[in-house]
Amino acid sequence: MAAKGVALIIGGSQGLGKATALALAKSGYDLVINYLTDHKAAEQVVSEVNHLGRKVFAFQGDATNYQKMQELFIEVNSEFGRLDVLVHAAGPFIRERKNFYQMSIDEIQQMVHGNLLSAMYTTSLALPLMRKQKFGRIIFFGFHRANEAPSWPDRSVYAAAKVGLVSFCKTLAVEEAPYGITVNMICPSDIIGENKEKMIRDVALLKDKESLRGRPGSGEDVSRVIEFLCQKDSDFVTGNTISVSGGLDIIYPVSKQNPKKID
Repeated sequence: MAAKGVALIIGGSQGLGKATALALAKSGYDLVINYLTDHKAAEQVVSEVNHLGRKVFAFQGDATNYQKMQELFIEVNSEFGRLDVLVHAAGPFIRERKNFYQMSIDEIQQMVHGNLLSAMYTTSLALPLMRKQKFGRIIFFGFHRANEAPSWPDRSVYAAAKVGLVSFCKTLAVEEAPYGITVNMICPSDIIGENKEKMIRDVALLKDKESLRGRPGSGEDVSRVIEFLCQKDSDFVTGNTISVSGGLDIIYPVSKQNPKKID
């Protein structure tokens, strides 16, 4: 069966990126999986996609390295000659709660480069291919309420990078609409651990006291929205931040760190 198109998943070897890759493969896309270091995990995704009857290759490379991403897109063009979907699922996040004063310059750069600049790098390389074919779907990842530019204590730089990505998403949607390219952002709630790669049926009976639905979120909750956005007839849905949160608001108005004595 002919492929529906070609999808590149940045950060596609695990987590929500992997869930998205497998969902798009099931719906008929050939795949390119970009990963940072975990070769074994990437090869597992390649094996699963092959079993679904789709073409796929994995490419190791840091998405914050523009030269490395250029090499990736040369391979994409050589192997497939087109690119229909770009999903930027990479994005470092520091679990330890730190206010800005406590963050090192390396951590600041990691958050900005990994969540914002890498999305800009890969998009700049995807657009020529998409404009040439008059079709494209670009999807970024954010966080619930990112479009409001909220205060998020202990997550300052991560939040700032993602909020910048919201503006980039909305601007691109306007600029690229005449070329048949849509640009949207998926904003999941706190889907964690193995749940990122699970189907809804796998978490349906699990309990989550924070979620208004009563169950945790899953990778399928996110991937099924991405599948919809990638459809040809979804061309009127662009420039949006789409919350997939089960109603959970993950933003806290004050720091959750233990109070510290101020000298």
